[in-house]
Amino acid sequence: MTQKKAKFLDGDLMRHITVMSLSASAGLVAIFLVDFVDLYFISLLGQKELAAAVGFAGTLIFFNISVTIGFMIAMSALAAHRIGRGEEEDARRIATSVAVVSVLLASAIAIAFWIAAPALLELLGAAGETKVLATRYLRIVVPALPVSAMAMVCSGLLRAHGDARRAMNATLASGAVNAILDPILIFGLSLGLDGAAYASVAARFAMLATALYPVIRHYGGFAPFDAVRFRGDLAPIFAITIPAVLTNVATPVGTAIVMRAIAPFGDATVAGYAVIARLTPLAFCVIFALSGAVGPIAGQNFGAGNYPRVRETLGKAIMFTGVYTAGMWAALFLLYGVIAAQFGLLEDGRVLIFWFAVVVAPLFFFNGMLFVTNAVFNNLNRPIWSTLLNWGKNTLGVAPFVWLGAHWAGAPGVLIGQAVGGIFFALLALWLGFRLIDDYKSGRADPDKGWKIPLMRARPTPPLSSPRG
Repeated sequence: MTQKKAKFLDGDLMRHITVMSLSASAGLVAIFLVDFVDLYFISLLGQKELAAAVGFAGTLIFFNISVTIGFMIAMSALAAHRIGRGEEEDARRIATSVAVVSVLLASAIAIAFWIAAPALLELLGAAGETKVLATRYLRIVVPALPVSAMAMVCSGLLRAHGDARRAMNATLASGAVNAILDPILIFGLSLGLDGAAYASVAARFAMLATALYPVIRHYGGFAPFDAVRFRGDLAPIFAITIPAVLTNVATPVGTAIVMRAIAPFGDATVAGYAVIARLTPLAFCVIFALSGAVGPIAGQNFGAGNYPRVRETLGKAIMFTGVYTAGMWAALFLLYGVIAAQFGLLEDGRVLIFWFAVVVAPLFFFNGMLFVTNAVFNNLNRPIWSTLLNWGKNTLGVAPFVWLGAHWAGAPGVLIGQAVGGIFFALLALWLGFRLIDDYKSGRADPDKGWKIPLMRARPTPPLSSPRG
């Protein structure tokens, strides 16, 4: 196979960041918009229990999606390093190993979630008919988790090659299938909530088919499975996959804490939160996509030893985050009333939408900051830092602030507390990100030794050739 030049080692960085983010977000818009429309169609059925069930089930599905995104991050980071060094065949080999690990782990998680669905929903505060409906929905969707994992792995491999367009096409295909099947199954065949679940499963198969084809057609596909090589690949795979998955599942854990705090305020409030849970990724999909775009750019330049360009990538990504967040805050401020009305929310739900749009939305800038720095850590041999920061933000940065917010201002206080609690961790992550890049550039950290880095400049460090290095 002809060796291709790594895409991100030269050229305008802001252009790379913008093109990769916007193209990836186009696909995410398709997915998140369909989830948003799912909830809208279900709200038209006129039962608040259905909307609440989607809210509870969506929290657990978010956990599953976060796991598959962790697999995509691992694929993107491991393949991008090798592509940046010109090792195309090694990239195909590691891709095979990542795919096998991802499907096996996703299958185990799917089985566990299918069995434990009622108990997990009860932990979130679901009860009665709402719990029954949410359980049925989950048990239709979660068996498709291995399909989602493989689709995300293929998408990560496309992004590692800088092929944002074909990665986008896969998510667009997923969204198109879901959008077509939703009204047919929900209304045409009168399947209601079950119809929405079946449409989601079909969409996952569509994404896999559309992502796998260009991997095979344009990049030589996956290398043949080799058990000996697979065992040798497990260490580097798990060094990134485990922290990446743990990093990503921290977010749904934080969301679960918030859902548990919202649940006592009633189904009307839970329905409002379900709208917010669908609205947030739709509104800020470009920021979600940005973290996926920054990873391959940083990874290729890190593999090539171009540390100043890695630093510039992080700085410009933060600038991009600020500009986009400001624009979306203005849009939400203007449209929150229309959104609440379209979903037929009762007063409690409408109030929640208002506080989200006016106070919580601008604070998403700090979430974006953490997303971007986590992507950099995953590609600079510090995935454990992403894990620790994300778990800190979604536990210490959520639970106490959500509790105080609920006592101070009820359900709106829960949302505000969640947003405020993450600011410290975002700022800490940014400082560590710039510091790590500077230490690589100056030689204080070794790119091949992923777990040791001196953080205090005043303390001299032995040269890298020293036995203590």
